[in-house]
Amino acid sequence: MEIRTVRYDHPDAVALDALVQQEYVRRYGDGDITPLDPEMFAPPHGTYLIAYDGARPLATGGWRRQEDTAEGYALGDAEIKRMFVVAEARGRGLARRILAALEADARAAGRSRMVLETGTEQPEALELYASSGYALVERKFGLYRTYDDSRCMVKSLVAAD
Repeated sequence: MEIRTVRYDHPDAVALDALVQQEYVRRYGDGDITPLDPEMFAPPHGTYLIAYDGARPLATGGWRRQEDTAEGYALGDAEIKRMFVVAEARGRGLARRILAALEADARAAGRSRMVLETGTEQPEALELYASSGYALVERKFGLYRTYDDSRCMVKSLVAAD
């Protein structure tokens, strides 16, 4: 298994994004309408990763700098987007490996907090993040912050003294 940095508009990223959109439709009835641009994931503003088994892309995830206080973000935030593992590769720890790589990259880029928004129809995502040190927050952020089924989570990237 190899994790590679790619552009968000790489053909494999586009193909995996189409699959995650299908997953959102299956679980929520609609895809994610968050506006995303490849430059949002270009260093130093973020990064986008794909886990490969040989030439086959199996999992993906990215982070982007997010500091729009009008949407509830804070200075220094790195927002996780498009965490996804294809069905046949689930349960192999790929999401956890990508998450750790995203955190390390965001920390190296000077970000102070990882943030994410997921939903109640993604219990495996909620479990992954909780078991990785993310905490639910009441003050929600992002495009879906007003939705009842939205859950926002955060994790500090700053070492405690």
